[in-house]
Amino acid sequence: MTQFSPREQEIYRGNARLDTAASSRNSLLRMATDWRFAVRVVRYILGLPVPMHTEDRRVLESIIFPYFTALTEVRSVLFVGCDWYTRHYQPVFFAAHEFWTIDPAPRARKFGGRRHVVAPLEALGRHCADEYFDLIVCNGVYGFGLDTLTQCEQAFAACHASLREGGYFLLGWDDIPARTPVPLADVANLRLFQPFTFPPLGTWRYLTETPYRHVYDFYRK
Repeated sequence: MTQFSPREQEIYRGNARLDTAASSRNSLLRMATDWRFAVRVVRYILGLPVPMHTEDRRVLESIIFPYFTALTEVRSVLFVGCDWYTRHYQPVFFAAHEFWTIDPAPRARKFGGRRHVVAPLEALGRHCADEYFDLIVCNGVYGFGLDTLTQCEQAFAACHASLREGGYFLLGWDDIPARTPVPLADVANLRLFQPFTFPPLGTWRYLTETPYRHVYDFYRK
């Protein structure tokens, strides 16, 4: 039986809309009682990378990112959705790339890249030219902001238009009822992309060993 880390169990509770330690304690009390949280805060203050130590992030950061950054055809990258655990992505993983981020929340700007857009993904076309990006990473956005069929249709259509022919589209999502508001099979514009067998994992859809069943779907235009 898979043993999930305390961090993964906490994320599952949050993603499943259950009470968590973060939601039930103030930050100062949590600093005094949760050493892992205290370490993250100190590293953040010092400007050091603050990775999220979960299996899905391990797969993303140690398998998926290295594969794409090694491809000479991948030069321009859009990363969708920013938070404290993405602040180091540009300097650590994409320093040699034209790296863009997008998030509708103004507070997320400090966690994004140097080229950051404050807007929902559905409005991507207003901020970049068609066929501009070589890779779009849309991880943890479906079910966390893309919550209706209309939002999903508009967002995936915008990604398709902004991705060059032959470009790559990565969709990461949690396969649990609380975070699958619309069946992906019902989203017509997702079928604009072609499933792509990701060589390091040998499949186009990879289910990580996490309690929140995080999935990575790989596509090409």
